[in-house]
Amino acid sequence: MNRLLARLLMAPAIGTLLLWMIVPLAMTLYFSVIRYNLMQPEVSGFAGLDNFIYFVTDPSFASSVGNTLLLLGSVIVITTFFGIAIALLIDDPFPGRAVVRLLLVSPFFVMPTVNALMWKHMMMNPIYGVLAQVWGFFGAEPIDWLTDVPMLSVIIIVSWQWLPFATLLFITSLQSMSREQLEAARMDGATYLQQLRYLVLPHLGRSIAVVVMIEMIFLLSVFAEIFTTTSGGPGDASTNLAFLIFKQALLNFDAGVASAGALFAVILANIASLFLVRLVGKNLD
Repeated sequence: MNRLLARLLMAPAIGTLLLWMIVPLAMTLYFSVIRYNLMQPEVSGFAGLDNFIYFVTDPSFASSVGNTLLLLGSVIVITTFFGIAIALLIDDPFPGRAVVRLLLVSPFFVMPTVNALMWKHMMMNPIYGVLAQVWGFFGAEPIDWLTDVPMLSVIIIVSWQWLPFATLLFITSLQSMSREQLEAARMDGATYLQQLRYLVLPHLGRSIAVVVMIEMIFLLSVFAEIFTTTSGGPGDASTNLAFLIFKQALLNFDAGVASAGALFAVILANIASLFLVRLVGKNLD
């Protein structure tokens, strides 16, 4: 009776959660196999795999997949490397450490759209941006970041947004590290690099796995930064899968092809999740 009562009490929450997930997925599956273009309401009926074929053969498809993987890998590497470096720099006590930690974490709470607008107008503007002023001070020609190197610009913007998250996790992990171990290693003559390789990095293994897992989940759907800064251009230079789906849905008004693209993104996310399960499982054993 106790088990039955517990299951009955949990049933409404579990049922609501299942509906919240299953209904949108079912609607996406439905729209992906029918012809549903808002500009051509008279064209309807079962489309089979035509929407999927159309999406995969889109000239922007290959570049969008490449840009998605490039953005994903670059941001994870940048945030992991610099997150560990910053965490090690501020691990030891010093005056004002609490204020420094607060300033380091604060960018993570900036909304993606505001973050993108700040970088677009305050930092990367080729005329009055901070980077243009720095370039001019040294006598160099300012770079039009969003036009000349759009994908690199998006990577920098997204990395700045996610670096505080990685840093916070690494700082927290370092706080739980045994200081006696480090002191014993120093007394045995271990150099700083040896301590870093054999003690610190193995201790950070779980935190690194968590950072990679969470960032991979969220970075597959980066959209606001691209929409606000480059709009996927020039051409398809900064178009990722999320922006390509947006173009099909709201610019071409083709809900069927956009739904097919969304399912492709789900498949890609599941492939990534298999990798994550293996990675996290090894680090949690």
